[in-house]
Amino acid sequence: MTPPLAVLVHGLWHGAWCWDDVRAALSARGVDSVAVDLPLTDLAADTAAVRAALDAAGRPAVLVGHSYGGAVVTAAGAHPLVRELVYVAAFQLDDGESVSRTRFADLPDTRLAEAMVVDGDEVGLDPVLGARLLYGDAPADVTAAAVARLRPVGRRVFRGVPEAIAWRSVPSTSVVCTADEVVHPERQRAMAARATRTVEWVCGHSPLATRPDAVAGVVAGRVAAVAAEPGQPGAAPSR
Repeated sequence: MTPPLAVLVHGLWHGAWCWDDVRAALSARGVDSVAVDLPLTDLAADTAAVRAALDAAGRPAVLVGHSYGGAVVTAAGAHPLVRELVYVAAFQLDDGESVSRTRFADLPDTRLAEAMVVDGDEVGLDPVLGARLLYGDAPADVTAAAVARLRPVGRRVFRGVPEAIAWRSVPSTSVVCTADEVVHPERQRAMAARATRTVEWVCGHSPLATRPDAVAGVVAGRVAAVAAEPGQPGAAPSR
């Protein structure tokens, strides 16, 4: 039998590449990981991609979602191999909610809508404002490298409602980023109230790039907790 692994799910406009530094830090801790490339066409297709990755891994998993990836792991987390969920500046949605419509409409918003560039059925980002919102606290070279790899997403992703709400039955950790300019911190806190545990970091929306070791630390901690559960490989016998 093999120990649990981390399955990492990116947000809008990104790809599996945005987890590279986190994966390196996880590897240094002896934690196996898989980063999923989402099609970013709609929530159902993205959820299916994560479920397929879990099937292929065939091992207990901690499922980690960043930003929009939180909506995806909320649905995909109902997979029988998922043992824990981690939300990083992410949408921990409830029944009937989408990333464009939660029950917290009265809370402050950010300038993200202003940065969106709609072209038919796709939505891109203004390269200047988008970069500032996503990577405002990152070094200039990190920001430039990331922004060069961003891609448009399908308009339907914003309206997708999770078909399952996994955090109701699966333990979850929410990381709230208090200087976030994409998902307002007050909205993050409201959604994080649904989690089993919450931590707050003073950082912007992209700690995967600005503090990958800290992200890896949280994820590795949850992987270790899962591994220590009775019945898991390497766990101490229950008493």
